[in-house]
Amino acid sequence: MRLSLSLLTLATISAACSQPKPVLPVKPRVVRDTVTVTVRDPDLDKRVARLELALLARDAQVEDLQNRLEDARAEVVRAMAKLQSVASRAQAASSMAEAEVALQTMKAGGGEDPPEAAQATKLVRQAATEFDKQNYGGALYLANQAKTLASSYRGRLAAGGRDSGRPGETAFAVPLKLVTTTRGNVRGGPGTGFPIVFAADSGTTLTGFSYADEWIRISDDGGRGGWIFRTLVSRP
Repeated sequence: MRLSLSLLTLATISAACSQPKPVLPVKPRVVRDTVTVTVRDPDLDKRVARLELALLARDAQVEDLQNRLEDARAEVVRAMAKLQSVASRAQAASSMAEAEVALQTMKAGGGEDPPEAAQATKLVRQAATEFDKQNYGGALYLANQAKTLASSYRGRLAAGGRDSGRPGETAFAVPLKLVTTTRGNVRGGPGTGFPIVFAADSGTTLTGFSYADEWIRISDDGGRGGWIFRTLVSRP
């Protein structure tokens, strides 16, 4: 009897040990994503903007010097050409008349004369002096310089007028050729609070005349003028 009971107990223990152990649930591993947050420094952004606009202004100075170099080279070529053939009296007289008309147009606005008018007046007088000396090539050259000044003045008027200078506005040494990098709005003043004058499509050719803060005063080929944000344009 005791033997049977012992065997029964041993069998029960063996059966309990042979049963598979319950599988405990595996706790999922949590992987935390790393998010990088870039904090922009507004002061640094403004400094970058000022440097970019200063670079545009330097480009204008370089272009101005290049234009002067080309003018000097052209003057030398004309001087050499005079050794073989002299510019006609009629050509010089016609160009001088056109320069005089352009000069009078610049002065017709009333009020104080623009700075270009004084320079153009000097060039017209010098052209007349060379004409009297029968240096028709020199007279033609000086008259053309006066007309170039008048053309620059008209471009500045198209960009907003000579009486619309704003505090902090800085003029480029010479008008700069620009192109829009994306579609953007041209506004009536240097800021988003000014009304939209027109929208310039991407790739539109513009001429820049000055800048204020991060805005550039421009005009398009159709003569429309306004202000565009610096990031919307680049040098072609």
